[in-house]
Amino acid sequence: MKMEERTRQRIVLSVFFFLSGVCFSTWASRIPTIKTNFQLNEAQLGTLLLFMPISSLIGLPISGWLISRYDSRVPIVVAFIFLCAALSLIGFASSMFMLILAICLFSFSMRIMNIAVNTQALALQKKSDRRIIGSFHGLWSTGGIIGVGISTVFVSLEISMSIHLFIVSLLAALVAVFLYQHLLQNDRSSSGNKLDFRKPDPYIVYLGMLVFLASLCEGGMFDWSGVYFKEVVNEKIFTLGYLTFMIFMALSRFASDRIIEAIGMPKTFIISAVFIFAGISLAVLFPVFWISMMGFCLVGLGTAAIVPMSFLLAGNSRKYSPGVAISIIATYSIAGMLIGPVLIGYIAQLFHLRIAFITFAMAGLMLIPVSQLFFRFQRNTVVARTHVSDTD
Repeated sequence: MKMEERTRQRIVLSVFFFLSGVCFSTWASRIPTIKTNFQLNEAQLGTLLLFMPISSLIGLPISGWLISRYDSRVPIVVAFIFLCAALSLIGFASSMFMLILAICLFSFSMRIMNIAVNTQALALQKKSDRRIIGSFHGLWSTGGIIGVGISTVFVSLEISMSIHLFIVSLLAALVAVFLYQHLLQNDRSSSGNKLDFRKPDPYIVYLGMLVFLASLCEGGMFDWSGVYFKEVVNEKIFTLGYLTFMIFMALSRFASDRIIEAIGMPKTFIISAVFIFAGISLAVLFPVFWISMMGFCLVGLGTAAIVPMSFLLAGNSRKYSPGVAISIIATYSIAGMLIGPVLIGYIAQLFHLRIAFITFAMAGLMLIPVSQLFFRFQRNTVVARTHVSDTD
């Protein structure tokens, strides 16, 4: 592959990561508006959010089949167009039934596109002589920052949610269609495309557990940080907490490739866990504006590198192709997204939103023992293979 072509493909794929972040954060930052418009309590909002991971879970086997059958650029663009259409429909939904349908389509399309873009990112990573996977996820977070920033402006100007979501979805869809032809081609894998449920791969299971814990924290922050700042911190511009979280997640992701090269993945997992625990603890113990902002900064730093690291490690699976490995790990991510926001909603309804946020701190802390188990298994596997090779 020529250097110019590889650079162009990396830039175009980066744009898709960026646009995906814009669209997702546009939806997430408007959750408090939806809660108000439909007069939902915390438990009802948690139930509404439950439809997202369920529909996303349905998209997992379909995404694996699409990536094994077509070049990954095909599901990327088709799913992104449906994603934009669903985002616009969320804004125009006039009944709970319409809102649920739009949310399900949004989540379904997002899952297919995310697996496809990460599969393509791994293909480009293998052709690169340095780590680049973190920068892709950093651009997703940057898109999230821009999306929240736009939402903050629209909220402050009291522009309707329907107009806001329509403008964002239309512009994003037009860019995606224009850039389709420049995505990486011929990246289908000829092997490792069949799932084996009879004998789970411990390598993938450990990574899945890490992604589950990260997704519980990350997804919960996406869905509940705006509500936390509005109802606990009592901040009128409720998107500020979410915006702060996204900014520091993006900064950390851009730096994550260099950090990992300097200190290694095992230490990076431990530091990430400590940041998540410390950040949530600050926001819960001192729910005032500046301390909560500081806490959300730390949570953003802590959650940033976990998913990129796990996806990169999944690409080294000896049993599955990168696309299928990511699909399996994404199942754990869906479980985290499923349990986290819904659990927070019900705990908040029973006790208080501050108490519910402790769940994120505990999940973050659990990253330490699980990551140590994974790297111990990885080392033992390498030793076993070396021993077998020597005896041969």
